[in-house]
Amino acid sequence: MASLPELIDAALETTVVLSFTNVGCRVRRRLFDWPDLATMGMEGRVVVVTGGNSGLGYAAASQLLAQGAAVRLVVRDRERGEAACGRLLGATPGADVTVHLADMSEPDSVRAVASDLRAHDPAIDVLVNNAGGLLADRRTTSSGLEVTFATMVLGPFLLTRELIPSMEAAAALRGRARVVNVASGGMYTQGLHLDDLQMARNYRGSVAYARAKRAQVVLTETWARRLRDRNITVNAMHPGWADTPGLEAGLPTFRKLTGRFLRSEEEGADTIVWLAASTEAARWTGKFWLDRRPRSAERQPGTHTTPEQAQQLWDVCERLSREGEAATPQ
Repeated sequence: MASLPELIDAALETTVVLSFTNVGCRVRRRLFDWPDLATMGMEGRVVVVTGGNSGLGYAAASQLLAQGAAVRLVVRDRERGEAACGRLLGATPGADVTVHLADMSEPDSVRAVASDLRAHDPAIDVLVNNAGGLLADRRTTSSGLEVTFATMVLGPFLLTRELIPSMEAAAALRGRARVVNVASGGMYTQGLHLDDLQMARNYRGSVAYARAKRAQVVLTETWARRLRDRNITVNAMHPGWADTPGLEAGLPTFRKLTGRFLRSEEEGADTIVWLAASTEAARWTGKFWLDRRPRSAERQPGTHTTPEQAQQLWDVCERLSREGEAATPQ
């Protein structure tokens, strides 16, 4: 029989609105054992955070540095990355934080930064796939890929694959490595659309974003099965409704309406850091999390993903990530 805290948590989750706002995380912090992130020592661990110069990525990087981790920020813009690095060092003097440049929508750029990261840190304990954004208009990369799909689906897929050797090395040294994929509650509104993964028809930014996040969660489950025996856990999470620069830029009306009920960046990033650092989280793989608890990945009819569809998505990502590989210096 479920306990009273579990029943309250389930009721919150059913409401969606209360669950995803700051009300949800603050109530759950009182309902459950909620160890302080500061007590989860990360000394000697190396964490890669994509999109770490602002928003949830920056908040996660800040908390991980405070725990003693070495953090590698993967960013698209050097000036913004260096500015973020300076702020992080101001908050945690003497911390080990470095900036690495990559455009996550460009496979060649992802391969190049993976090579850089492997050379810099032969053992990588945690990869946080966080980079992303909501684009109002459909855009394509230099290689013809739709930017939202390329940034949030193909790019993380490729970076994860390229860093497996370094994560295996960390697992051999320290017991287990981890991948944390930062998704969104918006993915509940969409299923996989394998016939139009890159939204060549009827593009809408919010739909493209939600579909990409759905694909992230599906790939999380597949990666978890494939890496289970290699001591690498793979989990996805969503931050609820957090007040980030991405929300302000992509959904300004929603931000204005929800106002004071939005989570802070630190509240949104809490589960990222918990999945990266806690001993308890290391026991889990292939799950979708909110507020340190596993959640169903499906809410609405028509959003279920079959094993066959998951395999098709994997095959598409594998094929697209291999294109041009032979021509890229390693």
